[in-house]
Amino acid sequence: MNEQVKNLILQKIESYNTIIISRHIRPDGDAVGSTMGLTKILRDTYPHKHIYLVNEDFSDYLAFCGGEDTAPEDIYADALQIVIDTGTKKRISNSNFKKAKEIIKIDHHIEADPYGDINWVEDFRSSACEMIADFYITHKNRLKISAEAATHIYMGMVTDSGRFQFEGVTGETMRLAGAMLDCGVNLEKLYAHLYSEDFKIFEFKSYVYNNIQITPNGVAYIYLDKAVQEKFNLSFEAASNVVGELSGIRGSLIWVAFIYNSKKENIRVRLRSRFLGINDLAIKYHGGGHNMAAGATAYSTEEMFELIKDADKLLGEYKSTHEGWL
Repeated sequence: MNEQVKNLILQKIESYNTIIISRHIRPDGDAVGSTMGLTKILRDTYPHKHIYLVNEDFSDYLAFCGGEDTAPEDIYADALQIVIDTGTKKRISNSNFKKAKEIIKIDHHIEADPYGDINWVEDFRSSACEMIADFYITHKNRLKISAEAATHIYMGMVTDSGRFQFEGVTGETMRLAGAMLDCGVNLEKLYAHLYSEDFKIFEFKSYVYNNIQITPNGVAYIYLDKAVQEKFNLSFEAASNVVGELSGIRGSLIWVAFIYNSKKENIRVRLRSRFLGINDLAIKYHGGGHNMAAGATAYSTEEMFELIKDADKLLGEYKSTHEGWL
């Protein structure tokens, strides 16, 4: 079935002269890598087509990947819109996407909102970039790929999989990653961009390690309010990345970062887990995502503590009914 969908997507791409590619708001490496990678592949393959990469926000820490485009509204009526790595319409980082003649959705999140005229969703994939790599390999006799495009795609694969540690990583993931490396990815340069940090971030991490809270059943969490973000001069994006610092605590199979959002006056929630699923918990709190990596929103500190309470109960139930967890 998915082979047919991939073939249909290529047919649509070849039939349109104008193609617009977008992703989700507050982009991560997978969103940026998948959209930039596909954009570069299509531009190299079809130099006569008008291909735009259009989004309404960007990621400071991924600025090394390059810039994006603007597109006049009047081109949408005859355009194909491709949205990647975005589970729901409300998270699409292009308010004009609905004006397109046709929409293709390419995504690896649990299906909640099939907004595309064509929906290619594989929630077993570790990243959307893995799907773009697969799309290229499926049609490599008709598509062109450069080292630049492969680097974008590999970046999304490595970041969204936690350097190939998370659920969803398979032998196929590694084979597709290897295919991208064979196209000329400079790993040393890429990793220097991704994992070198300013000294102020190390100062912030020191604060995090001293302020992590642990619930009775082992949920690790931290709340970064407005004052903390201002103290360390953090962008909202940099503050949100703190969830990665909570992993690795023995016995803490769920970890949660709460980040106050000054613009919306709510609290962004980033949920991660090991061995047990937390997507249903995220859905309860106005979010969703993957089985072991999801996002949510708390609209007050009271709701934040309710989420912590529910997470602690969930983890307690898991530990009481399962053996062999670390």
